[in-house]
Amino acid sequence: MNASLPIADRSARAMSSSATAVPAAHRKCHSALVRVTHWTTTVAFLALLVSGGEIVLSHPRFYWGETGNVNTRPWLNLHLPSSRDTVPTGYGYVLPDQNGWSRYLHFQAAWLAVGTGLFYVLFGFFAGHFRRNLLPAAFDLSIKELGSSLVRHLRFERPGKEEAWSYNVLQRLTYLLVIFVLFPLMIWTGLAMSFGFTSEFPEAVRLLGGQQTARSLHFLVTIFLVLFLLIHVLMVFFAGFRNRMRAMITGRATPPTE
Repeated sequence: MNASLPIADRSARAMSSSATAVPAAHRKCHSALVRVTHWTTTVAFLALLVSGGEIVLSHPRFYWGETGNVNTRPWLNLHLPSSRDTVPTGYGYVLPDQNGWSRYLHFQAAWLAVGTGLFYVLFGFFAGHFRRNLLPAAFDLSIKELGSSLVRHLRFERPGKEEAWSYNVLQRLTYLLVIFVLFPLMIWTGLAMSFGFTSEFPEAVRLLGGQQTARSLHFLVTIFLVLFLLIHVLMVFFAGFRNRMRAMITGRATPPTE
């Protein structure tokens, strides 16, 4: 019996080392549904951004309240050339009118984004994705932990082993803000600019303060989402672009060596 113990021990150690080596080299990060919704939302958002920019060029001014026109003083004038000759921009030319395809693309991309977002939210609740991966612990919400995480981000420090397979507290709070505040507000303000929708649900625009206010808020939320996208891509580069992209495409990534 004693003679068989070293063999069993060596066999157990070999099985243990092989079991830990393979997952370490190919550890799973993101589920297939998270990856698919991530890239679908990315494509939809870029389509919304391009088409929305073309729509803004038809009247590159923003107002508060229910109405606004060239005889009303805007709170924001982008000083861009317009695709409408009725908008005095100070430029000696008018851009080609692209409102046809841009509004059609904007409408289609918006429904794609809304459908993908609803599917992701339902998955996040029922599969426990939000609870496991995005909801921060009470300890992480302390001033000390928030300040420490902010300092690491401002220094563009690469994440250590403890953050390689999970989101830090700032990431969690930012993603929750985008998912449950900015995206719903974007959808709400977009619908509030639709005369067909507001004719059936007038309170949707009344609560915002008018259709011009809805348009202004829609533009401001877009700015915040673009900033989020730029910072997100920048942090992916600092955290390791190839590894992070591999994780979001294949679902698996290599653990950090440091």
